[in-house]
Amino acid sequence: MKEEKVSVSSKFWLCSADCLCGALSGLITGGGMTYFYTKYLGLDEGLASIVWMIFAVWNALNDPLFGYISDRTKSKLGRRIPYIRYGALLYGVIFILSWFLWPLGGSQTALFVQMLVSLFFFDTFYTAIATSLYVLPYTMAESNQARSGIFVWKIFFTLLSLAAPLVLFPLVRPDVGESASRFQTIMIMLGVVTTLVIFLSTFFYKEKYTSDAEEAPGLWESICQCFKNRAFLVYEVISFTVIFVQTILMQGVVYYFDEFTVPMPLAYASLGVGAVCGIILWIKSMGKIGVAKCIIEMSVAFAAGATLVIFAGQYVIPAMIAFFIIGLGFSGGMYLVPLMNGEVIDYDEAKTGFRREGMYAGVNSLITKPAISFANAAFVMIIGWFGYDNAVKAGAQDAMAKFGVKVAWMALPALLFIISAIAMKAYPLVGAEWKKLKEELSRKHEVER
Repeated sequence: MKEEKVSVSSKFWLCSADCLCGALSGLITGGGMTYFYTKYLGLDEGLASIVWMIFAVWNALNDPLFGYISDRTKSKLGRRIPYIRYGALLYGVIFILSWFLWPLGGSQTALFVQMLVSLFFFDTFYTAIATSLYVLPYTMAESNQARSGIFVWKIFFTLLSLAAPLVLFPLVRPDVGESASRFQTIMIMLGVVTTLVIFLSTFFYKEKYTSDAEEAPGLWESICQCFKNRAFLVYEVISFTVIFVQTILMQGVVYYFDEFTVPMPLAYASLGVGAVCGIILWIKSMGKIGVAKCIIEMSVAFAAGATLVIFAGQYVIPAMIAFFIIGLGFSGGMYLVPLMNGEVIDYDEAKTGFRREGMYAGVNSLITKPAISFANAAFVMIIGWFGYDNAVKAGAQDAMAKFGVKVAWMALPALLFIISAIAMKAYPLVGAEWKKLKEELSRKHEVER
């Protein structure tokens, strides 16, 4: 199969747009909007909770709906780029407006309506842009080697988008009684820069191949076909696990460092070194043994590191070893899982004749987004079973509660990754038959181009 090369400029602009798009979303949905509307504008916490519950329904449904619409889009720019290019302006505008009090007034009802409407429109444009950016690597290149180069870039930019809201918002947020002008000015600048970068990025990449949108199956049939794809079902086990684990890791890290004397810099350094080594390891291994075997090894590694934290995470040296191993697994989740997703989409096209990246991304979100809620609920529930006392100062929990923190933090991730490793045994896209199918698909795309 002929190997493609994706230009550096295409990788840079795609990942830059993806990074800034994710950063704005992190500021809105990562606690920033809730803080601003409740702490600063004075919206009742109960009403804010209702906003998020209403939003949760739309948040789950709009992904497969947009995936279906974008798969059927037909334009000279392709199926995804129109949404990225022309959605960028609307995305930036609603982001900026979300941080200003609207003419509706400052009553509880007005604030409730403003937060709900802001969140609704923001997520709608986010879904259109982010989903399109997410699936573009699968139409910019078709071999794992070419896609691999894109995802290595995406790992670095994704880390920036995850870190920015955590660092930026606490530094610039307005406190009660303070003027919000400096904060709002920064949000305006960020919104404008993001709009420009996303818009300009669309001139540096394009879809190489697609399928006839007019002949694509209907919405319900498309959803059903996703679940008929055995490779997709296995992928969902892995994808759900990764989202669940990412969520619970972020939630439990504060509790862990509150109760144990493991130095945070050493722990994070071990995690970072493990992640870097992991990226190098998985890039080399993927070409030799394939994506499926790499994911099995990644899953076992993460489960081993998580288990070590449970039984010896209170000691510095074992904790550093555990975090290093977890870093290996974490980098695998960021690098290998998207490659697996690409294989699933390629397999679907080989069997049905249609490119439906958007539909698969949407159905994936429908399944995996509940993992975020499950992770949050599970952690709090488990530490409660072990007698964790919220009224006690940091470091003063009894021995059972301390052990419960480690169990709540790492037991379910370990279990889920073991299940994932077992599930990969049923993954069909391996061996000579799959290689032959990929070669046939590549020849088909060459003819279409």
